[in-house]
Amino acid sequence: MVILDATAVNLALPALRQDLGGGITGLQWVVDGYTLAFAALLLSAGVAGDRFGPRRVFLTGLLLFTAASAGCALAPSIAILVLIRLIQGVAAALLVPSSLTLLQASYPDRRDRARAVGLWGGIGGLAAASGPVLGGGLTAAASWRLVFAINIPVGLFAWWLTRRRVAGPAGIRDRRADPAGQVIAVVALTALTAGLIEAGPHGWASWPVAAGLIIAAGAAAAFVAAERRAASPMLPLPLLRRPALSAGSAVGLLINLGFYGQLFAYSLYLQQVRGDSPLTAGLSLLPEAAAVPVASVLSGRLTGRRGPRVTMITGLTVGAAGLFGLIVTAHGTPYWLLVPPMLAAGAGMALTMPAATTAVMESAPASRGGTAAGLLNTARQVGGALGVAVAGSLVSGRIGFIPGLRLALVVCGGAFVLGAVITWAVVGRDRARRQPS
Repeated sequence: MVILDATAVNLALPALRQDLGGGITGLQWVVDGYTLAFAALLLSAGVAGDRFGPRRVFLTGLLLFTAASAGCALAPSIAILVLIRLIQGVAAALLVPSSLTLLQASYPDRRDRARAVGLWGGIGGLAAASGPVLGGGLTAAASWRLVFAINIPVGLFAWWLTRRRVAGPAGIRDRRADPAGQVIAVVALTALTAGLIEAGPHGWASWPVAAGLIIAAGAAAAFVAAERRAASPMLPLPLLRRPALSAGSAVGLLINLGFYGQLFAYSLYLQQVRGDSPLTAGLSLLPEAAAVPVASVLSGRLTGRRGPRVTMITGLTVGAAGLFGLIVTAHGTPYWLLVPPMLAAGAGMALTMPAATTAVMESAPASRGGTAAGLLNTARQVGGALGVAVAGSLVSGRIGFIPGLRLALVVCGGAFVLGAVITWAVVGRDRARRQPS
């Protein structure tokens, strides 16, 4: 539900605007308000899972997400819809880190855990890639409101199933809170995400972007200083010295930058250049979703046997090849020529993300599983926002849509290449050094 809502709503926006009115800025905040709240609160939500217990936080997030989805489906205006989308983003932040901590606790065996994380990542990847198909299909079949309403039965069933079947570790109640760190982190991530969002409509040289980035940089410096002084920091800085954790988080940022940037730009290309309807555009993106289930299963198995390093490098290489392959795109490019690189892009993302998640979660102490998951997913959301901002500014720039699209694809593919270099240099090396000869 969490990942699906980040992508499915894109192809419902024209119908939503026709029903509720409002301008382009309002539509942008329907999408980006969710991302903003999600990214800004992930780290704090991870800490909450460590303190109060991941099961309790997960159940709370499910109820809040389901209620917010109902509110979105019934929203009478753009302003109210944006407000409820912010609440939905808060609920999403509660769900993701706690779900990873619960998964880690449920599978103590390393190989079983790698396969489970592969399934977890595969579901998320499938949701990301198939979101446009579902969003376009539901909007064409009934209404944009169904895009949100479909979460209600799914959320209630997940809540019931979690209550009956899922046990989780207890929280560490004696861990003191870090209110200063949490507030500063929210300010930094909110400013950064908002600045990136404004790059699309206003350009990178505009004052809203500059103000957001300056505030984010200042808040980040203040956050580091606050965490050094805190008796019980929300993000213990020594965690960042763990190579696999830092590298895995960086790779999470880079692959979301590449994949979501490409997905945003290609959604525009299919509708604005090729003239596809929302449903047709969603179906045209189906090859990316089709590759995800198989690649995710392979990711879990390969990670269980060889560790995350080999899987990540393989996935990042395949994904980069796919994104660079899409550079052939032009006004009249035959669709069949785009299918192989789309398949490669989807497969590369699906191979990489579960393995990167395994690398991060295995490198963190059990008592800091929620914190590590929050850090990884914060990096992913910031990467997604950055990818959309970069791709949006390039395709809407003065050089024209197609040249801008090709340049955006070079940036997206380059992010995967950089991720492969980081993985090769860092991930797995520390484990190899610790193993007895």
